[in-house]
Amino acid sequence: MRQLKILIVEDSPTIRMGLVSVLRKFGAEVMQAADGSEGLDIALASQFDLIITDIDMPVMNGLQLCQELKKRPDTFCIPIIILSSEESEYHIEEGFRVGASAYINKMNAPRELERCVEELLLKSEILHDRLILVVDDSMAIRAVVKEGLIKEGFQAVTAAHGKEALTILESLKPDVILCDLEMPEMDGISFFETLQSRSQWAGIPFIVMSSISDRSTMRRMMRKGASAYLVKPFNIEQSVITIEKLLSDHYQVLLREKERFIAERNLMLGSITSLIQALEARDLYTRGHSDSVAKIAAGMGKQMRLSSREIECIDIAGKLHDIGKIGIRDDLLLKSDRLTDEEFEIIKQHPVIGANILRPIPSLAEIIPAVLHHHEHLDGKGYPSGFKGTQIPLWARIIAVGDTYHALISNRPYRKGMSHKEAVAVIQHVSGTQLCPEMVSVFLEWATHSALKKEDFFS
Repeated sequence: MRQLKILIVEDSPTIRMGLVSVLRKFGAEVMQAADGSEGLDIALASQFDLIITDIDMPVMNGLQLCQELKKRPDTFCIPIIILSSEESEYHIEEGFRVGASAYINKMNAPRELERCVEELLLKSEILHDRLILVVDDSMAIRAVVKEGLIKEGFQAVTAAHGKEALTILESLKPDVILCDLEMPEMDGISFFETLQSRSQWAGIPFIVMSSISDRSTMRRMMRKGASAYLVKPFNIEQSVITIEKLLSDHYQVLLREKERFIAERNLMLGSITSLIQALEARDLYTRGHSDSVAKIAAGMGKQMRLSSREIECIDIAGKLHDIGKIGIRDDLLLKSDRLTDEEFEIIKQHPVIGANILRPIPSLAEIIPAVLHHHEHLDGKGYPSGFKGTQIPLWARIIAVGDTYHALISNRPYRKGMSHKEAVAVIQHVSGTQLCPEMVSVFLEWATHSALKKEDFFS
């Protein structure tokens, strides 16, 4: 997964540091500039997914920067958030006039920036590089529309009539179809009716384009399910606005779906986490273990600059890594003496049980390998699959380090928990046999950076 790149253009070093702190959640590479001129140079020298700029700056202000970026084909499509300490209508209107995607008052930045960045990145992902199929019997119109769409950041393919368009649809699925009505071999109406009769194509937004004399036909097609119409002659800007509106409506649907999905998943995770807490609460020695492993694993993910989505998944996997112990007998889980070999074989089933518990939940499919394989050893002597090296999923290798560290510093009925220094020494000793050396290095870097100590986990 490609790392996000975000550019901050702000003349205050203090505010820049605050913005960087908020953006850490996204695992992004963040570059900084002190004024618009420097920001423009940096933006032109590299590819960015998002630019955040102040308005009031020396040399070149944020509005001028935005204007310059929107003039250039390489930077035209980059979403821009404008920040200002003044919430005047003039500043807001000017910001949107020069092409900004969002406006945030600096006073609200710590609270609003994270949500705004998430929405803009999702919208950018939905709109960027979308494929448009242009169907028209005029070669000149096809060429002009295709060139204009490509300049605006879309991909475009063309067909001279409905039959040719159907051939294209056998191998490509466009995001929007832009279609003339009057064409030879198969006209726009017949083409549209064919699409509506096929389930795999019926949902593609269909924009009708034709002359003024066809208005009644165009309205009839709208009643049948066409998404919009354009009256010839139209300019490229009109077609782009119409296409973006259709795709943005789709984006709003996806955003609502994502919010519903997150709410349902959080409810489900809350229930599962409560089960784990109840499981751990019965044993003084394992209480809070899963939350602690999740904290370490997520910290390591941030140290590795993983994406915010990956860090969230690792955090969830850390919380659920021992859920399979729900299926293990209490007399084994709560046994105060060391386990016999036979008893340990039963305990070793908990990753498999955990994976089976999570498997019916589609939203947790990604984390199942981490839960299933967090007890594998680098040398192949772990369980349940005897995986070696990079056969072990990355998230499982991360959780294994956190699980080992927290187990070492925790008290057990048969031994006292180690100090932080002693636990680190053991982890270094088993690096390369039990634990992944790269993940051990990440853990040590994170532990040093965050000044980790045993007391962080025990009150």
